[in-house]
Order: sequence, then structure tokens, then C-alpha cells
Amino acid sequence: MKKRYFYLFIGAFFVMAASFIIVKFKHAERSKAETFYPLLKAKGHSSEEWKTITARFETLMKTVKTNASDLPSRLALTALFIGEARTTGNHKYYDAAAMKFVDEILEREPSNFEALSFKAMIQLSQHHFAEGIETAIKARALNPHNSFIHAVLVDGYVELGDYAAAIESAEKMITIRPDARSYSRISYLREIHGDYPGAIGAMKLAVDAGPPGDEATEWTRVQLGQLYEHTGDWNNAEKCYDQSLQYRPTYAYALAGKARIATAREEHETAIWYCLQSDSLVNDYAIKAQLARLYDITGENTKARKVYAEVITAMSKEAEEVDGDENVGHYADLELAHLFLETKNNDKAVKHAVAEYNRRPRNIDVNETLAWAYFMDGNVQGAFALIETALRTNSQNPVLLCRAGLIYAKNGDVAKARTLLKKAISSNSNLPTSLRKQAEETFKLL
Repeated sequence: MKKRYFYLFIGAFFVMAASFIIVKFKHAERSKAETFYPLLKAKGHSSEEWKTITARFETLMKTVKTNASDLPSRLALTALFIGEARTTGNHKYYDAAAMKFVDEILEREPSNFEALSFKAMIQLSQHHFAEGIETAIKARALNPHNSFIHAVLVDGYVELGDYAAAIESAEKMITIRPDARSYSRISYLREIHGDYPGAIGAMKLAVDAGPPGDEATEWTRVQLGQLYEHTGDWNNAEKCYDQSLQYRPTYAYALAGKARIATAREEHETAIWYCLQSDSLVNDYAIKAQLARLYDITGENTKARKVYAEVITAMSKEAEEVDGDENVGHYADLELAHLFLETKNNDKAVKHAVAEYNRRPRNIDVNETLAWAYFMDGNVQGAFALIETALRTNSQNPVLLCRAGLIYAKNGDVAKARTLLKKAISSNSNLPTSLRKQAEETFKLL
């Protein structure tokens, strides 16, 4: 009898618990639906550009508030929020805003092509790559002759390390519509397959295909500058950043590029000035980490530790929110692994790199990061087991070549180590100071 009452009690408890979870979920969904997302003041816009954006935002918001069935205005707001996410770096805020309107559209029209395409973009932005590809495939089935959705699939497949599928999508994309979006993705595919001249050529086409001064065009111009950096062509890299700043004087990513140029010239105070300017204009953790590295180089270690701590805390907090709302939570394990490597917390770097590896074990950047984390943590065999995968596309990224060379040297493969280290050191590229020193010292001993 007592056993029977016990089971009745357990059953009632689970029913109550389930009911509580359902009520809590419905409340959270209702709160999300009722949330209002005003525009956040962005320092990177010109005053005229900001007036245009705010006027458009106010018009669209007025429309959607008075007309629940106006889906085109909701799509336009989604596009506006996605654009602001990149311009300001406030991805957490604007991705949530964009997802709100995407969900509203898909609730009414589950097969809305534009909404599915935007949803896939947001998922990729938040590093939900498998989910993003799944959503993009649904959209592609509705409109297989749309260049944009193939571009989204290129991004997703690259991030998951399915490079053959990425190339297949890229071929369809460029055939349908050769434009700035297509050329920039072709450029990246060429880059990771070791073809820097081809990558530079395609990125030039991407720059020429866009209107000068447009944020997307200047973003592309900065990517071209970084390709020049990788090949050690600092003069052309600087020309890209200077041109970008002529068109957009407060463009954060061009200022960050100028900081890298100054760093390469060992003009560290100038580099810090550019980096501080860039950091004041956009919320980008990579730029903050760049600033921290500069403080380390100049011996301002207290400042460096402070910046690193702030970035790690902020990124960890955002990553934890994935559990609370996976629609807009950001998987940040790869970035955290990089930060912990820079701060010499190698055990934590391994932990986060493993977490990212478990999500996408075929991506070359993830394999490189985990291999390097193992190497720095003293696990040479673990590093060696992964570095071949990191090199499988024939990427000539100088940091990858340096790290691979050091791993092969430690594993006793002197010939391969010499080849890789010589190529990396002689490239005159943007190698981190400590990595270059480590590579040069090892090369002398081989």
C-alpha cells in the first residue's frame, strides 16, 4: 500500500514539474514576443547615415505595430537589425531582435523563403552551424535559383569543415549571380586551399563590385588588406586600410588594420592609439584582444590582464546564455580557447577547444586550435594527431604553418618541420611576436 502511494506521489510530482516548465516556457516565449528593441546609438555611422537608418527604423516599427499582417516590413526590420549587428558588433542584442521578427513571420508563413534565409544567417552568426545549414537547406528547397541562399550554405559548410560541399554551393552561387557576396566567398575558399594570388584576385573583384563607402564594401576592402598581410605585402595592406578610412573615417575594422600595420613596424604606441580608436567604435572582442596583446608587448601587463579578464568574463557570460535561449545564444568555445591560450591558461584552452571540436571535428581552424592547445599543455601526441587534419586543405596561413612546424619538430619530423617553419618565417607576414620568436629559435636548432 505504501509503495502504491509512493508511486502516486512521484507521478503527481512529475506532472506538477512538467506543468511548471511548460508555464515557464510559455511565459518566456510571451516575454520575447512582447520585447521592444530600439536602435542602439552606433558611433561607426556618419550623422547622415544614422539619420537615414533611424528614420527607416521608425517608419517600419510604426507599420508593424499597427499591422500585424505586414510581413514585408518585418523582413525589412530583420535585415536592418542584421546589418546593425555587424556594424556595431552588438550581435547578442541585434540577433535577438532579428530573430523575434523572423519567428513572427515564420509563425504565419512557415515556408517564407526570406525569413528562413535570415534565420539561417542568424544561426550561423551565433555559431549554430548545423542548425543554420538545416534551415538554409529548407530555404533552398523553396528557391534553388537564389544566389544568396547558396552563399549562406557556403558559410555553413566551411564552418563545419565540409569543404567539398562548400565548393559545390559556391559554384552554384557564382553561376547564378557573380557579385560582391559571391566573389568574397570564392576568395575565402581559395585562401584556405592555399591560393593567395587567386584569393586576392577574387577579393579585388568583390571590392570593385560594391559602392565605395558602403559598410559591406569597406568590410570587403579590409578583408583584402588582411590577405595582403598574410602574404607580407604591408604596403598594399596599408593602402586598403587608408582607402577604407577615406570613405568611412570612423570605420573600426580599418583602424584595427592600421594598428596591425603599426605593430609590424614596431610603432607600438601608434598601434595602441589606433586600437583604442577602433575599440571605442565597435563592440568586438577580437579588437579588445588585439589591444591586450599590444599592452603585453609594451610591458603594460596590468592593463593587458584587465582587458583579457573583461573579455573572457563577457564572452563566458554570453556563452552561458545558450542554455537559456539557444535561438540567440552564442557558442564561443573557439574564441575562449584562443583567449585562454594567450593568457597561458592551457588547461582551460584545451577544455574549450575540445568542446568546439566535438561540434565540428572537420573544421581546419578548430583542429589547429585544439592541436596548439594540446601542444602548449604538453600533449605532443594529441597535437600531432590533429595537425594533419588542420593542414588538409593546403592552407598557407603563416600562423598555421608555424604551429604545425613546431609540432612536427617536437615529434621528431625534422624535414617537415624545417619546410613549414622556413615558409612561415620567410613570408614577412603578420605573425604574433612570441610565435615568430619561438619558430625562429626552433628553426636554428633543426
